[in-house]
Amino acid sequence: MLRHEFQPGRLVAGTFLTLAGVLYAGDAGGLWDTPWFVVIPVVTGGLCLAGAVSFLTRGIRRRRRSPATEPPSARPAGPA
Repeated sequence: MLRHEFQPGRLVAGTFLTLAGVLYAGDAGGLWDTPWFVVIPVVTGGLCLAGAVSFLTRGIRRRRRSPATEPPSARPAGPA
C-alpha cells in the first residue's frame, strides 16, 4: 500500500539538484574543476523539465479519473 502519491516531477527536480550538489562537491574535493556557471543551466534545465513532467502527469491523471470517482465538491456545478 502506498503511503503517498508518486510525483515524478519532484523526482526529476531532486535528481537535477542532487547532480548540482555532486558537481560542487567534486569540485570542492579536488576531483575535477567545475566552472561557477555550469550549475545554472543544470538547475534551470532540471526545474523546467520537472515542470513539464508535472504538467504531463497532471494531464494524464485528470484524463484517467472518471467522473464517478471524483468527490462531489470537485465536480463542476451544472445549470440548475
